[in-house]
Amino acid sequence: MDHQTTRRPVGDHQQALGALVGPALSRPRRRTHALTALLGEAGRGALPRVVAGDAVAAADLPGFDNSQMDGYAVRAADLTGATPSDPVVLPVVAPVPAGTQAPPLARGTAAPVMTGSPVPADADAVVRIEDAEPPVFPEPGTPATVRFAAPVRPGTFVRRAGSDVAAGDVVVPAGTPLGPAQLGVLVAAGVAEVEVAEPSHVLLVSTGSELVPAGRSLGDAQVHDANGAMLTAALAEVGARVTQRVVPDDPAALRAVLAEAPDDVALVVTSGGVSAGAYEVVRQTLTDAWFGHVAVQPGGPQGLGTIALGKLSGSGPGMDRPESDNSRSDRSRAVPLVAFPGNPVSALVSFELFLRPVLAASTGAAPAHRPRRRAPLAAPLDSPEHLHQVRRARLDADGRVEMVGGPGSHLLAHLAAATLLVHVPPGVAHLEEGDDVDCWEIR
Repeated sequence: MDHQTTRRPVGDHQQALGALVGPALSRPRRRTHALTALLGEAGRGALPRVVAGDAVAAADLPGFDNSQMDGYAVRAADLTGATPSDPVVLPVVAPVPAGTQAPPLARGTAAPVMTGSPVPADADAVVRIEDAEPPVFPEPGTPATVRFAAPVRPGTFVRRAGSDVAAGDVVVPAGTPLGPAQLGVLVAAGVAEVEVAEPSHVLLVSTGSELVPAGRSLGDAQVHDANGAMLTAALAEVGARVTQRVVPDDPAALRAVLAEAPDDVALVVTSGGVSAGAYEVVRQTLTDAWFGHVAVQPGGPQGLGTIALGKLSGSGPGMDRPESDNSRSDRSRAVPLVAFPGNPVSALVSFELFLRPVLAASTGAAPAHRPRRRAPLAAPLDSPEHLHQVRRARLDADGRVEMVGGPGSHLLAHLAAATLLVHVPPGVAHLEEGDDVDCWEIR
């Protein structure tokens, strides 16, 4: 059998998933939030959000002319002709601390100003303290003079009001992820409310009669649901909101979870139940979705389709089949399904390869692509020639790629210790020590 013709190429599956999931996430719910509420969420480590409508500055930024340096506010015309041999000597007037408003600067005087302090009216330049003589400020209230050995151009070291943003300007455009700098400029520009895109709501379903949720005691032949923990964190990292469920290998149980899905779920992601065995609950229940193998290791078995969520009066095995108006309630609606295999490494590698780039691009909460590099192998590597192999690795002290564990899809502890995903493309069966490989940085 020709393996290359019986398995879907990785690139084809990436395109198919993007074409299905991308449009469904491209029109997120929009909601206006008080900026103070968003700041509170940021303080609690809440999920990132994306600005859905242009945020407009309510005030100039800076709001007033202020000093860029510690120094003296002066009238530039007063320093005309100053030289080291014939300096201009000016009396020092009261200093201008930050947060105070100084009176206009009298002709032929110099006012000490601190960085960020308002520049007095009628002053048009600031001379750095180190360019004055003496290069220290006098004690406030003490009569003093200061000497300047060079002229200064108007505008020197003065931050003009509105030079960053003018009131009415778009300060953060729609589509921008809200990060530290964006929140800072919104506060500085006096923005009170921001329209944001709500995080996409993902229903994550771990399947398997052997699964036990985290924190519960194990029975005979049971395992904890590592996939639910991993994929919940991975989805949240790219800006999704997650509702997580565990169901046994029972089609009725899976249908019940889908029927009770929250109204705003935009995507269903499952793990397990997609192979050709006897208890493959996702494949056996959602019969109208595509299930097959992708030419990748790990993560070969995959599923992709559209399914109906909500109350159904008739719930046959094909949950996504078109139905008459009489067989579907008003609450039933179609959303994309992405079905991953159940082995933990396969599930997370599948997420990285296929779903993470689409979600990250739609939410703007993370770069759509992991940082990438090429680096030499620390040891020889074998790979199935007909598959795209993804191995877990890290860099050694010499910057070479060192494998962490073998190719097995159950080696979860090795995945946790890895910092790189190494990609060996189809057509490559062996690589020698020192050969360069493509790597994605996952930490």
